[in-house]
Amino acid sequence: MTKTSLMATIILARALLGLGPSPCLSAATLKVTWQERMLIASGGGDQGPWQMNASVYDYVDDPAVALDAQGAIGVVWADQARKDIFFQRFAPDGRPQLPAPVNVSHSPAIFSWLPKIVLTSGDPQAISVLWQEIIFAGGSHGGDILFARSMDGGRTFSEPRNLSQDRAGSGKGRLTKDFWHNGSLALAQGPEGHLYAAWTDYEGTLWCRRSTDHGGTFALPVLVAGRSGTDPARGPALAVGAHGTVYLAWTVGDNAAAAIHVAQSRDHGRSFLEPTIAYHSGGHADAPKIAVDQAGTVHLVYAESPQGPLDHYHITYRRMRQGEQHFAPPVIIARPDAPRVASLSFPTLALGAQDQLFVLWEIFPGLAVGERFQGPAYRSKGLGWTSSRDSGQTFAAPSLIPGSLDPDQSVNGSLQGLLMQKLAANSRGAIAVVNSTFTPGQRSRIWLIRGHAQED
Repeated sequence: MTKTSLMATIILARALLGLGPSPCLSAATLKVTWQERMLIASGGGDQGPWQMNASVYDYVDDPAVALDAQGAIGVVWADQARKDIFFQRFAPDGRPQLPAPVNVSHSPAIFSWLPKIVLTSGDPQAISVLWQEIIFAGGSHGGDILFARSMDGGRTFSEPRNLSQDRAGSGKGRLTKDFWHNGSLALAQGPEGHLYAAWTDYEGTLWCRRSTDHGGTFALPVLVAGRSGTDPARGPALAVGAHGTVYLAWTVGDNAAAAIHVAQSRDHGRSFLEPTIAYHSGGHADAPKIAVDQAGTVHLVYAESPQGPLDHYHITYRRMRQGEQHFAPPVIIARPDAPRVASLSFPTLALGAQDQLFVLWEIFPGLAVGERFQGPAYRSKGLGWTSSRDSGQTFAAPSLIPGSLDPDQSVNGSLQGLLMQKLAANSRGAIAVVNSTFTPGQRSRIWLIRGHAQED
């Protein structure tokens, strides 16, 4: 980056977030050292009119990231020109570990979007990838949930397995009848190695499938929510506790006062208890993420708009300690209060070393005339984040992820939906962030940003 572009980035960052010597909200903070961002993939900047799988798209998008216990990094993304999902593995120091990105989906006639990834320590590493494939099976919306795994560190992947096989448009998280986000799916692994995949469809049903053999086979899908006559489920998130309790969180569409729902499975995903409402504020709660630490505390983050959907969102955090039956009162950890910031939404949550939490979110700058919040033409720019060193009791003041904001006209990618997996952390202090940027008519890029956290 040139000196001129670096200065432009700093000026724009301060204008967006009001960055300056604002004090931290917590008594002690985590010192995070960020490395310069790395370019992972690049493509064109063209998105033609939607003509199902005959559409002419030329851009890279939809990155997801995972870390193993030793700090190895796995990144997956979509190449829209090739209509496939690709994987690359990186050493802790950022060196690529494969000669070239590996094709995971192998379906060049069908769009593959918004992957999720789990990376397991070992030699060789096991990598699991879940994604949305735009298969039209006779319903009104195309979409199925595909899974593939690698047992050799990502050098090769298994033949993709269709986990949903329905006609309802799997992977769609409906907000209204006419507006939804793709990528409404989640993937998690328990401490015993079991895999759990969850997804919603356009009709609003929420499904979960489990594998007890690292993705070799999957049990029959379990219907968790969205039965006929109920609000459509949207944006699932999965977490697994130390003793195998599975937590599944989601929000709902077609409801201006949508609340976050949480269901538990105490039999390793064979069945789920009746869901509970985490909190009902009367506002619109969206895009939850959930995690469980080694002490059994359940951590929950989501975006909330007091005025309803497609309006000003802030980032809310809640927690529930082991043995408790209800979440503690909500805490707003980031507000769109800075100049030229209209909304903060679509958070991602990751656990670091003992008692460390990291939260990342999309930044939506001020609206231009005629734009709507989170509408198809309204894009985020840059990524905000905060951290906690005391298991969510306090959080540091929000700041900008270095390298996540371009000084030109680029916007964040994920043109098909912002239900993403952009953040990962491990117990050794490693942090990994991915982002895509898109400059219409010019270029698209996938970035990896590495960090390391240590307490002051």
